[in-house]
Amino acid sequence: MAVKLRLQRFGSKRHPIYRLVASDSHFKRDGRYLEIVGQYDPNQSPAVIAIDEAKALAWLEKGAQPTDTAKSLLSKQGIIAKFKDPKRK
Repeated sequence: MAVKLRLQRFGSKRHPIYRLVASDSHFKRDGRYLEIVGQYDPNQSPAVIAIDEAKALAWLEKGAQPTDTAKSLLSKQGIIAKFKDPKRK
């Protein structure tokens, strides 16, 4: 099972809100997921990014691959840097 950290779209037309979820790569974008990791709201100024750091790190350690946009959000929160830090382990 190939797990990905990806965005799942919610909200109304022209007002999207996204959840960052861990899901099997074979599932549909807005379909089933394994766990909700965080939330992203681009409609606010500045955009609101709320990610559970412990869950995100746990999924990255298990081998989950973030999509390009998810990786960008994780980098903004500093989670990718903590994951790559050799002193953390």
